[in-house]
Amino acid sequence: MSNATPPGWYPDTAAPGNERWWDGTAWTAHTRPYATVIQQPVAGRGGTAGAGARTFALVAAGAVVVGAVLTGAVLLNRGDDAAPTATRPGTSAPGPATGTAPGDAGPSPDPSPSGTDPTVLVDQLNGITLLVPDGWERPESTVEELLTLRTKDSYDCPGASWSFCHHGTVTTRTPSGTDATEPEALAKEDTGAAADRAYEEDVVGRRIHGGIVSHRQIAAGPVTVAGRTGYRVRRRVVTAKGPGGYVQSLVFPSAVGSESPVVVRYAFDAGPDGPPLALMDTLTRGIRPIGDSETGGGVGSSLAP
Repeated sequence: MSNATPPGWYPDTAAPGNERWWDGTAWTAHTRPYATVIQQPVAGRGGTAGAGARTFALVAAGAVVVGAVLTGAVLLNRGDDAAPTATRPGTSAPGPATGTAPGDAGPSPDPSPSGTDPTVLVDQLNGITLLVPDGWERPESTVEELLTLRTKDSYDCPGASWSFCHHGTVTTRTPSGTDATEPEALAKEDTGAAADRAYEEDVVGRRIHGGIVSHRQIAAGPVTVAGRTGYRVRRRVVTAKGPGGYVQSLVFPSAVGSESPVVVRYAFDAGPDGPPLALMDTLTRGIRPIGDSETGGGVGSSLAP
């Protein structure tokens, strides 16, 4: 059984009172103030704390925890300084500063829980939401395990007919493996990787569009996204098979914590079957901070295709 620590928020031993995001393989630059977590207790079968029952925690600084007996025993545990969370058997989270396990603390809830609104994709890690266009979907899982929007209809890839392609995809991610920190530098650096991922090879090495013949930059410049100044770079990609497409890397500070950069990648097929290029701008304008319901969308600048 794998002992890999799952992605999640863990206490930051280097900065008491804060949590840091562990992406499953390494610590990221994402931090946030430690949040009090309240989990509602649920009585076990038969009203006892026997097999199959779960232990739930109520953490509130300075509050008095009162146990009530209804039809059976409900067991409440109270943590001291860290929010009690469940850990998987055989797993523990390394501390950001020392690499040691921070007690029994485990991950906070999944950063991208399924919402009830099918028209919105929620990126809790970066504190933003994206609108889901008509004819698009937000799949529960993808090969790359990234938050993704994509067109509902798929087709046989022109370079590998046994594979399925989508006319449009949008993903959110955090930068990794780079020394760049500013949105402009990150966007310029990421757009090449975005083109390769969308039209050169997929994650298992298949050249689903026959590979890239050429690509050229067609637009670049600063843009305000969710009230923060970012940068975007757009390229036209020509492929050996099929119509090719357009890719765009949009980088801006996240809306939460230490405001680490977030990358939104767009990949639209060219030709009559691909999404209109203006939809990239519409999606950018629709990005907004979580909880911002006043504008009905983001405050992104209007961008020319």
